[in-house]
Amino acid sequence: QRQLAESGGGLVQPGGSLSLSCTASGSVFIMGAMGWFRQTPETAREFVAAITWQDGIIAYADSVKGRFTISRDTNKNTVYLQMNGLKPEDTAVYFCARQTYYSGNEGSLSNTAHYESWGHGTQVTVSS
Repeated sequence: QRQLAESGGGLVQPGGSLSLSCTASGSVFIMGAMGWFRQTPETAREFVAAITWQDGIIAYADSVKGRFTISRDTNKNTVYLQMNGLKPEDTAVYFCARQTYYSGNEGSLSNTAHYESWGHGTQVTVSS
């Protein structure tokens, strides 16, 4: 059984930083890509960032480019999201997700339909 466990959410002031991590367990010997998405009660789940497991190809949503950094540790089956310059509009529940097979189409990295496994989410609140 494939499982994803996020950690690192919390409350931070505008302009502050947080680091999220997500560790995959279970059948992890095949990994295509891992991504971060976020959702609020008012919005659909939206793409934040993703990274392919073998080649380290990275994609970001325009709203986080230059502020967020995604990285991975293949030995630990863990993906990280370093969030700097946080804004109130970054407030959301952040989910990590896993693609077992990456097709080579970078557009698939931002599409929720291409991810088979999801974590339970971690709350990030940006407020003064």
